[in-house]
Amino acid sequence: MNGDNGTSTQLPLLRALLFTDLCDSLVLVERIGDAAAAELFQQHDRLVLALQQQWNGQQIDRSDGLFLLFDRAIDGLGFALDYQRELHELGKRRNVPLRARAGLHVGEVLIWDNSREAIQAGAKPVEVEGLAKPMAARLMGLARPGQILLSAVAESLTRRASSELGERAEALQWRAHGPWLFKGIPTAQEVFEVGEPGFAPLRMPKAHPKAQRKLPIWRRPAALAAEVALLAVLGIGGWMLLRPEPAIAFAERDWVVLADVDNTSGEALFDDSLQRALLLGLEQSRYVNVLSDSMVKQSRELLRVPPARALDRDVAGDVASREGARMVLVPSIHRAAGQYVVAVDLMDPASRAVVGSYHADARAPDDVLAAVDDVVRRLRAGLGETVASLQQSMPLPQASTENLQALKSFALAERAVGGARFAEAAKLYEAALDADPDFAMAHMGLARLLVRIDRRADALPHLKRALALKDRLPHRERLYLKAWSSELRPEGWPLEDWRVLAEVYPDSFAGQANTAGFLLMDNRYEEAERYARAASVPQAPLRAYAIGYTGWVQLATNRYDEALRSFQQAEQLTDRSASDTRVDVLIAQRRYKDAQALLAQLPNARDELQTIMYQRVRVLLAADQDDCTGMTEALASQEPPAESVDFRTHVLLMHAVVDTACEQRNPAALAAVSGQLLPLLKDRNDPNLSDRVLRLLSLVYLAQRQGDSVRADTLLRDHAALIASMKSPVVGKWHAIVLAMQQLGRNQPAQAEALLRPILDGTEPVQARVALREVQRKLGNAEAFHQQNEWLYAHRGRAIAELASMQLMQPLSLHDMLADASLRSN
Repeated sequence: MNGDNGTSTQLPLLRALLFTDLCDSLVLVERIGDAAAAELFQQHDRLVLALQQQWNGQQIDRSDGLFLLFDRAIDGLGFALDYQRELHELGKRRNVPLRARAGLHVGEVLIWDNSREAIQAGAKPVEVEGLAKPMAARLMGLARPGQILLSAVAESLTRRASSELGERAEALQWRAHGPWLFKGIPTAQEVFEVGEPGFAPLRMPKAHPKAQRKLPIWRRPAALAAEVALLAVLGIGGWMLLRPEPAIAFAERDWVVLADVDNTSGEALFDDSLQRALLLGLEQSRYVNVLSDSMVKQSRELLRVPPARALDRDVAGDVASREGARMVLVPSIHRAAGQYVVAVDLMDPASRAVVGSYHADARAPDDVLAAVDDVVRRLRAGLGETVASLQQSMPLPQASTENLQALKSFALAERAVGGARFAEAAKLYEAALDADPDFAMAHMGLARLLVRIDRRADALPHLKRALALKDRLPHRERLYLKAWSSELRPEGWPLEDWRVLAEVYPDSFAGQANTAGFLLMDNRYEEAERYARAASVPQAPLRAYAIGYTGWVQLATNRYDEALRSFQQAEQLTDRSASDTRVDVLIAQRRYKDAQALLAQLPNARDELQTIMYQRVRVLLAADQDDCTGMTEALASQEPPAESVDFRTHVLLMHAVVDTACEQRNPAALAAVSGQLLPLLKDRNDPNLSDRVLRLLSLVYLAQRQGDSVRADTLLRDHAALIASMKSPVVGKWHAIVLAMQQLGRNQPAQAEALLRPILDGTEPVQARVALREVQRKLGNAEAFHQQNEWLYAHRGRAIAELASMQLMQPLSLHDMLADASLRSN
């Protein structure tokens, strides 16, 4: 999409937009004079620059005010709060009042760089357009001096993440100022305020021609007389009968806490099944988010609630207050007049007042799910969800199962998975399927569990059955299933399927985290960071993994101190004292003694994969010190994996990597890898096939580096069709590298360069640059040769952070950065 002065991004980008305005700046100049004002504004500009760097802001425009973009809403709020505080201090030192008004909104914008000619003519370097821009500007214009106003979406995002502001988060006060009508904005917008006592007005904004508070008709002056007449005619009783249900201050994507079901019906069948049914109904919504079981558990522990105590309305209220959830849902079921009554109360966690209640009757247990469905739909509508959105939801009996025993077993299975009791969970999923063989979500749950415990082949039948029953799944679960099925397809690459889930349901943390994971695998670090941060919010049940993904991005981009903090935070969230990932960063910083000390603190490996990762980092520590003896000893320190043939193959490849890094030819080691790997490649339906093909290309590359071109060429020829069938871009890039190496072996450097150039888009593996450096050496191109050396030197973090094939090439990439690859002619 082309702008007048430059080129925009292809798609709108989600950004936090902050507008500020320095109040009474002209009066200030008149008061203190031009010279003093110039000095003051210079101090102000230095302050803004420091805060902009601290909070990762991008300044788009400035005059008396500022227009900044932030990737995250909480960063925009952090900037605004610090800006207000620092302005106050600056004015205090100069004995002048300095205050600013601020408006923060989150929305999609188009961003493009202006051309050099346009900038020289006076245009801004960057242009930003979109409906989000006037919305943020209108909020700023409405604010009183010293006031920070937020849109509903900005308030929701910042309030959930406010703990990232540290101790000051406890002092913040939040105010809801109701719906407002802004000039140029077609619909009424909820306005919120946040601030620190002593710095913020914390009062209702003042209306002006471009912003008017939306009041009910009966509160508007022009309608008062008519209202009095109406009341006289109809009477107070009639008005009470006809008055609308009071609105609840609930914004799209806000969070709720679902309390335990208060079951006084006398039937234990409802204890877990009813809770799960309510959750399934709520999870179909893109409007309401339910705080996860793991987050509730963590919050209970911090609140020191005894584990045996139910999540009743009082405990749920405490959890909601602590986690910033907007509402508590208190469900119950009881018998009355021979019927079952399903009810849900909406409780405000601040006041503990019930602000709404919904109920439905069921004649028999088999009718309870329909009653739950009725209650959930009316509840969602009461919270403000649109009719169109509700119509997209599937009736609960169809979306889950009509068999309450199957639903109860499924609920218990999900709880067991959350507690990492995987064997128990598998049996409970099977029990659910015994009760209802067509329970699509149970098939999907069992498939997901089997993948998690590395039994992918066993997961396939359940995945296929879930796919056959996909019409019985809610929309969100269908997207989830599609992504999983793509991931388990032998030749598949599920990135875009996970991305669709993440974009359609922004609070699907599985979608956000898995999108980040596959982007990381493809070295697309800037994109990955966005999704990793979205999955790192406190409400995410597995946020430690997403924070770890952020750490990999930071390591790959040489932000070592940030990476250390991220990996340490992930350790704390998973109750670990040390991790191999933090050792990676210490090696990147060449802090070898610290790395060695941390290695000694690693807890016992819990499985074969973690054993391999520990072995990997010990090899890496020796490799970065060019210590071949240390690498060999690190490999010899562990017994080969006994359970997983794929892990055994990987360890054999690690031996070949060390041989190559130590510049030793070892045909026996290469043959051992072939003997283990080639039989595995015959099973073209195995879900691990894509990983195995990547290991095949690694074997080819190592054979080429060791001068065994016959083995390499044979492997490439025999598996050409298989390699070509893979959809993974990582496989495609490694295929280009080994084909280029093949041309180098035939003394055809120009052809090799032609094969490498198309993959040099910033996501190429480090070894692509190593191969290109060798191409330039053979071509005798000294300048290009040194450019590749400079690239390798500048990408030390990436050499360690490349995750493809379980970081197999780490030691070799570091060796190639250390090696004396001087330019010499053949």
